[in-house]
Amino acid sequence: MTKFINPGLKKTSRRNVLRGSVLAGAAALTGGAAIAARRGPQMTKANETSAKLYKAAAEVKVKSTASVADLSGYTRVKQELVAPPFAPEHEQVAKGGPKIVEITMDTTERLMVVDEDTGAEVWALTYNGSVPGPLIIVHEGDMVELTLRNPEDSQMEHNIDFHASTGALGGGGLTHVFPGEETVLRWKATKPGCFTYHCAPGGAMIPYHVTHGMNGAVMVLPRDGLKDKDGNALKYDKIAYIGEQDYYLPKDEDGEFKTYELAGDDYADSLDAMRTLTPTHSVFNGAVGALTGENALKFKVGETVLMIHNQANRDSRPHLIGGHGNFVWETSFSDAPMTGLETWFVRGGTAMASMYTFEQPGVYAYVNHNLIEAALLGATAHFVVEGDWNNDLMEQVVAPRPFAT
Repeated sequence: MTKFINPGLKKTSRRNVLRGSVLAGAAALTGGAAIAARRGPQMTKANETSAKLYKAAAEVKVKSTASVADLSGYTRVKQELVAPPFAPEHEQVAKGGPKIVEITMDTTERLMVVDEDTGAEVWALTYNGSVPGPLIIVHEGDMVELTLRNPEDSQMEHNIDFHASTGALGGGGLTHVFPGEETVLRWKATKPGCFTYHCAPGGAMIPYHVTHGMNGAVMVLPRDGLKDKDGNALKYDKIAYIGEQDYYLPKDEDGEFKTYELAGDDYADSLDAMRTLTPTHSVFNGAVGALTGENALKFKVGETVLMIHNQANRDSRPHLIGGHGNFVWETSFSDAPMTGLETWFVRGGTAMASMYTFEQPGVYAYVNHNLIEAALLGATAHFVVEGDWNNDLMEQVVAPRPFAT
């Protein structure tokens, strides 16, 4: 029996894991002792808990040493990530053998307006500056090779946990980066489906980072593409990538949303708000109205759209008002899709996919069908569809008019 920090961890980087997650003490998990001290004993206590958890994980005894990954037969490609609600360029059916898909993400901390009407804002913790983080698309059997960079002006330490990956806390145990540091993680996409990724520094910092926007989705397509229950190929024309974000924004004694000078300054207040389990906002793609009005997604009658929905923290029930889920994969692409659903289910901490071919023009509202969250908290998007109306599907027989009593 031999003790290892992690059998997949390079010797040259063990120093950083020990420094960040085990030996540096509580404050290291927020990016420095000065930050934890400035933000009070509540943050320090949470970080002490985090340090103990990671120390325990690091001291687990394993029986085998790390083997060298066999990368023969893999072709290296770069994937240029794009901001939501859009998807990176990709093949629906894989061409050739497995690939090493190289991507880069920065853990950017930025002040974002959540609701212009109320002045609500948040120091969002993000991947590549967006809430949600960018959509990553690979095929089963591919390798994802991520360069994760934490800018020097960050206030906190960050990492990433891929629900699609295997081992080391989803990669979270191997990707802790302080401000000014970068790391490279490679993992194999062995399970087809849509999966959440999120930051997971440890302890109370996990929900704090996730509810400040630090989450996104990976889609792992089968190598031969999507299929129905009979094995027939299913193709989509476009992707609509929806990240549903629950925020817990602190308020002052007058009920106004509070503002903060730096990322992390709201930590203690946010923990109090989070403990209510009642979000102040439940929004799509980071803010109220992010996907409505001028920001609405645009499609055409006859186009097939794959809607990818991510919710890293709470259950959700998406519904396309005026449309349906022709094919819905709530769990895995390995399983046959459900068909003809009116509303589908997103388990908290998952991403899923639904496919629909538009048959009528008009404005479709895509909502969380907890309608309180849709109408009052912001969980609404609009799809504007162009084309010719089909009276065989729907017709206004008589326009509204007075009637005799």
